[in-house]
Amino acid sequence: MSQGTFPSSQLAVPGAAAPEAAALSGRPLLLLVLVFCLLWSSAFAFAKMALMDCPPLILLVLRLTLAGGLMLALAVKVDGRAKLASMRRRDIWALILCGVLNNAVYLGVNWIGLTMTSSAYNAVLISCNPLVVALLAGPLLGEKLNLTKWIGLGLGLVGVVIVLRSRLAGGHEDAFGTLLIGIGMLGLAAGTLAFKYFKPRGGVWTGNAVQCLTGAVVLLPFAATTESLADMHLTTSFLVGLAFLVFAVSIGGYGLWFYLLTRSSATAASSLHFAMPPLGLFFGWLLLGEQVPPLDILGILPIAIGIWLVTRPVRQAGTATPAISASSS
Repeated sequence: MSQGTFPSSQLAVPGAAAPEAAALSGRPLLLLVLVFCLLWSSAFAFAKMALMDCPPLILLVLRLTLAGGLMLALAVKVDGRAKLASMRRRDIWALILCGVLNNAVYLGVNWIGLTMTSSAYNAVLISCNPLVVALLAGPLLGEKLNLTKWIGLGLGLVGVVIVLRSRLAGGHEDAFGTLLIGIGMLGLAAGTLAFKYFKPRGGVWTGNAVQCLTGAVVLLPFAATTESLADMHLTTSFLVGLAFLVFAVSIGGYGLWFYLLTRSSATAASSLHFAMPPLGLFFGWLLLGEQVPPLDILGILPIAIGIWLVTRPVRQAGTATPAISASSS
């Protein structure tokens, strides 16, 4: 829910921490994780706010084009020409693939579903992303889960199920919208795995610019043929929502996501999505006045415990390795 540098290094040896991982351990890492979770989870409510006055695909093309253009300018200035020159054709194609999965598929399908469901419900479904990543990271990336992390993932799933049950029992959410959000979540999981599998070179701004512009190009014909600019209204909620999505989420949140992703295992990094249900509920209530059923609150506890178990340091041969660190995600 989409999304540092794009390294060309090999998969890390299990239990061995890379230099950049060691530099990110402790409080600085926790602060980055907190900022990411706040930005990512608030995006659902801000997107819902903007979608009240703009069709989903038109809004997304605008967001991705603006964010991609800004990051492309930053790529030349910040990443530097040497880093850009080091990129291979394989790296460009890998980033294009990630852009299709993370932006066109995940965001495109998800935002259509968001027009039919609440922002909090959307956040809960997208939080299932770590479970799909965990199941596929083993055969695709060679990542291993110990018993503690499996228990953490299980608890996270229990919390998600509790929240889902509270939402579905009353029939308040649209079934087709739920299906679309599920498809979008699978696209995000595939984008996470593809990024770690291909490990494209280049800077954070270069990689995000390519992905954003790829998403805009892929979605443009769909937006042009299925939606109308006449349905877009330049209201305050639309402009505030679009600005937040461009600057705080596409540039800030996605940049931070891939920065964390290059310094952690796919499973550990994706487990951050378990923080989205409680935060998504909070922002939906704060910004949109969405109701929070009591069972939603009950589901937060196992989700929080699951996050701690999945992301806690693993000790091997007397060495503590941060979960958000040098694995292969």
